[in-house]
Amino acid sequence: MTFKHNFKKVLSATAFAAALVVAPAANVSAATNDASSTQQSATATSQDQQASQDQAASQSSAANQSSSTSTSSATSTSTVKKVAKKTKKTSKKKAVKKVAKKTTKKKATKKAKKTSKKSTKKTTKAATAAVTASADQSQATDQQDDAAKKAAEAAAKKAAAAKKAAAKKKAAAKKAAAKKKAAARKKAAAKKKAAKKSAEKTAKYWIAMRESGGYYTARNGSCYGRYQLLISYLGGDLSKKNQERTADRYVYGRYGSWVNAKRFWLAHNWY
Repeated sequence: MTFKHNFKKVLSATAFAAALVVAPAANVSAATNDASSTQQSATATSQDQQASQDQAASQSSAANQSSSTSTSSATSTSTVKKVAKKTKKTSKKKAVKKVAKKTTKKKATKKAKKTSKKSTKKTTKAATAAVTASADQSQATDQQDDAAKKAAEAAAKKAAAAKKAAAKKKAAAKKAAAKKKAAARKKAAAKKKAAKKSAEKTAKYWIAMRESGGYYTARNGSCYGRYQLLISYLGGDLSKKNQERTADRYVYGRYGSWVNAKRFWLAHNWY
């Protein structure tokens, strides 16, 4: 738009200068025509030679003037054309330079915008990548922390379970040992009791055999029965069952056991 506007201005100036030059040329042409007419009139009449000479001189002067004017007009036209051409060329160069400058500026601005956009995009991408990396790292750290926490909890749980199992096993072993020990003790006691019972039975039988030969009806004075107890001890009941019960009561009350009663009997021949 700027180039076209400047070019229009140059054309207007050129047209104005040409008009100024053409106007005097028209006037000169008119004068030349008048001179020719005067010369023809002088030739035709041939009456006044002096007038003819004057007219010829006038014609010569006019011709010289016309030639000078034409030369001046041609020179002015050439000069105007040169000036116009130069002005047009200068204006065109300026316009081209301006357009080139504007284009360069536009390109530079576009390039700057493109570079800025590219840089911004790159920065944004880098920032996004950094944020993503940071988020991933944070997530990885959280996952590691969770994994470590879970591993610690699992280890603690496992240790607690192992401790509980060990305690349970120990308690079971202790209980089993106690039970075994109690059983052994019970067995020993039972065995001892059985041995004692057997010894008591043997000692009781031994005394019965020494006192009455083993008869429940044997009698020796005031003593009666298998164990030769005083009749007053039996309380009038001479049955076998009462004799056994009364003999046990008497021996355990006096000696503590039939074995002790046997020892006493061996030492004194009675009990």
